[in-house]
Amino acid sequence: MTVRVRVARAADAPALASLAAELGYPTPAGEMLGRLEELIADTSQSVLVAEDHEVVGWLHVALALSLESGRRAEILGLVVTRTERAKGIGKLLVDGAEEWAAGKGATRIRVRTNVVRDDARRFYARCGYTTSKRQEVFDKVLGGVPSGGKRSST
Repeated sequence: MTVRVRVARAADAPALASLAAELGYPTPAGEMLGRLEELIADTSQSVLVAEDHEVVGWLHVALALSLESGRRAEILGLVVTRTERAKGIGKLLVDGAEEWAAGKGATRIRVRTNVVRDDARRFYARCGYTTSKRQEVFDKVLGGVPSGGKRSST
């Protein structure tokens, strides 16, 4: 297997939608295409894909600037297809995100994961991430049901 990481293209939208469903966020391919096109146009964010003849994983990373802590990056989503997990693909995507973030001037990168995702928490620890705090997440739906029809559980 020769997996390469590259920036996502609009043509990847159906594969990204399929992988999002594996993560627990079913999204129609057309809706994923709209989101992906918007993200591709935004230089403060990047969507990376891992492929080996087909897309087997994706990662979404974005820059954030806050008054209290400066510029950082945050991994907003990561999924590798079930059949390809534990083969180093997630690590390749995280490495790509870290390289992208450093190139954009970020001095730190953050990732959040649901406390029930034990495998994800162990994965990020193996990648060198440490728990810096525990917090509660408050959401408020604006203007009706969120896109995708379910509340976030990441």
